[in-house]
Amino acid sequence: MRGEQPVGKTRPRRADRDFGIFWAAQTLSVLGDSFALIALPLLVLEATGSVARMGLLTAVGGAASVLAGVFAGVVVDRVDRRKLLIACDVVRMLLYAVVPLVWFAGPRVWLLYAVLPLCEAVGMVFSVAYVTVVRGLVDADAITAANGRLNATAAAAGVAGPLGAGIVAAWAGPAAAVAVNAASFGVSALCLAFVRFGRTVPPAPAPAPQGLWRDLLAGASFLRRHPVLRALTVLLALFSFLELGLNDLLIYHLKHDLGQGDGAVGTVLAVGALGSITGALLVARIRRRLGFGPTWIGAVAVCGCALAGIGWARDVPAVAVLTAAFLGGVGVAGTCSMSLRQQVTPEYLLGRVTSAFWTIHYSAAPIGAAVVTWAAQHHGTAAVGAVAGACCVGVAALALPTPVRSRRPETATEAA
Repeated sequence: MRGEQPVGKTRPRRADRDFGIFWAAQTLSVLGDSFALIALPLLVLEATGSVARMGLLTAVGGAASVLAGVFAGVVVDRVDRRKLLIACDVVRMLLYAVVPLVWFAGPRVWLLYAVLPLCEAVGMVFSVAYVTVVRGLVDADAITAANGRLNATAAAAGVAGPLGAGIVAAWAGPAAAVAVNAASFGVSALCLAFVRFGRTVPPAPAPAPQGLWRDLLAGASFLRRHPVLRALTVLLALFSFLELGLNDLLIYHLKHDLGQGDGAVGTVLAVGALGSITGALLVARIRRRLGFGPTWIGAVAVCGCALAGIGWARDVPAVAVLTAAFLGGVGVAGTCSMSLRQQVTPEYLLGRVTSAFWTIHYSAAPIGAAVVTWAAQHHGTAAVGAVAGACCVGVAALALPTPVRSRRPETATEAA
């Protein structure tokens, strides 16, 4: 398989050190992003007192990320990925550092609407690039375990980041939290400077660029030609349509149906994060024992059963356990699918395939979240959760007659 070390070979200790440093850098980047999720809206609220302005900032940042995702793969496949990762961290460090420097002289809300979209766009490029370099750091048969570790610490950073941002903001103000955010990207860039993204088998030479439009379509074309990735992309788009609204459904159920406060919401989300971490750490072991298809299909089925039960659960501990089961299943299924793309995609296409997959995967998700939450308000969380959960189990059932059921799709002949 192109760009990967043959299975069974032992990597030198230097390679393990490289992955460890890369792992730390990626965790710091996620931590910085999660700091920004809290610190920047707090700055808007502090300056304007408007929740609508907070929402507008979040929406602008999200739109920039989606737009950057369309082009990120082309950029990643055409430049040195190590230098690109470092550049992305340095750019985000400098952009976020401007905010506290300016803010100490007085609030400038317009600056946030300039900085956040740029940082979100650069962050999307970083995310695509980081996916493409993992297989150059670990053995072919260790990709799933490596992704599990990365996703586990990302989930932990996603919990620790907002908590840390809240503590720093309460102690020294939101601008100081943004300064910590900027520093995290600087440390991440420094870590990446010491990583060598080596591989033992040189990739096949990339075809000459054939124009921007064809470059943009190249990733989607590969997904369409590969039988497993084609089916997996469609199935994951359906699954994403159903699962993106979970947080809103969960909060509505806890506060509206069960009469719980914000503390209960935080507790349930924290337990759910533990489920994500557990799933990410166990996925490699499960996939080795069961194979890709049974692992992915089983994880989606678990998600469906858990989602169906959340709306019927009448106490906080039950909701927390079901949320952990759901997010654990999401972690297993997501890590499996990402690892398979890394294993079967040619090196020169990996960035564009990753971008295309994410764009297709998430294109219908916002609509699904709106539909699920609207239905919950009008028909109750129990009924909507049961229907959404049954549909998730249906997605797992739809995978059974497709090539997704294969236990070892990574060993199949590469798509033409």
